[in-house]
Amino acid sequence: MPRPFQDEQLLEMLRMVAPGMPLREGLDSILRGRTGALIVVGDGHEVAAMSDGGFRLDTAFHPTSLYELAKMDGAIILSADGRKIVRANVHLNPDASIPSSETGIRHRTAERVARQTGTLVIAISARRNVISVYRANLRYLSRDVAYLLAVANQALQTLERSRDSLDKALLALGALEFEDLVVVGDVVRVLQKAHATLRVVAELDRYATELGEEGRLVAMQLERLSSGVEEEAILSVKDYCRQPSDENCREVHDELKGASRELLADGAYLARRLGFGSGLTVLDTPASPRGYRLLRRIPRLPFSIIDNLVKKYGLLSRIIAATPDELDGVEGIGEARALAILQGLTRLREVLRRSPERTSG
Repeated sequence: MPRPFQDEQLLEMLRMVAPGMPLREGLDSILRGRTGALIVVGDGHEVAAMSDGGFRLDTAFHPTSLYELAKMDGAIILSADGRKIVRANVHLNPDASIPSSETGIRHRTAERVARQTGTLVIAISARRNVISVYRANLRYLSRDVAYLLAVANQALQTLERSRDSLDKALLALGALEFEDLVVVGDVVRVLQKAHATLRVVAELDRYATELGEEGRLVAMQLERLSSGVEEEAILSVKDYCRQPSDENCREVHDELKGASRELLADGAYLARRLGFGSGLTVLDTPASPRGYRLLRRIPRLPFSIIDNLVKKYGLLSRIIAATPDELDGVEGIGEARALAILQGLTRLREVLRRSPERTSG
């Protein structure tokens, strides 16, 4: 799975060449014209140092202009935001010692320029009729819209099933939390399902970004199905991690988010990462929640107040057992809010008890 920084770079690449963007319109014209092209999106010092010949334009970008300039030999240099055509018919001389897996001269040059400068570089093959996008060590082949829509719709079905399974596991965990009957295995199961769901969300985010305007419906369904998933995962870590500092919980979450499928399938690994140690019986070890996740479900309860509650009482069971007068003494909680918190927890407990899915998952 790509590291977060790499993933952001990839999404930025996809946004630049997505359908509906002016640059993509020009690229599609070049594809139809079968002229091929080498385009550098960035005119910084490193690009200028390896550029030779050509002529300066400094003119506003227009898809038609890009198509006409692609009929000439040499590279086309655009500004970093893609809004201006800076130079055309440029010969690029990247460091020949930089490794490249490409065979064609145009694509080999594109890959080396991208690796040497970190700039976005686009190569279009006149023969293969394919758009190849490079940046630093990343390489991406732009795919047909019809194909992308098909695989995105399949991924949406997978996401819907994954989200349903996660919601059932969260209901089951919540019911156990109110009874203080949670074991480490219950927490591990939720985290496994949450991060499996987040993997599908990341995949769909790339599809929606690459589809651009063609992926508006995909993006809308993705937003609906992914809402709250990452927060549930983070708060589950905060509830059970043996070292509950914000920094450590974020580190654990980020590590799980980037872990391989094999690691996530290993319940002992997740238990160990939460600080429960190792051993054959670790998944059967009792675990009591601090209450972040369930308190977050109470309407209009700021996270700062939740944090104050957890710092004061330590465990959800102690918060539930507190009287309104005792809660009133917590910073930021008055008499009305103390009653609202206890009533909110009572309502939530009843909802979880009545749920037919609370023992599924």
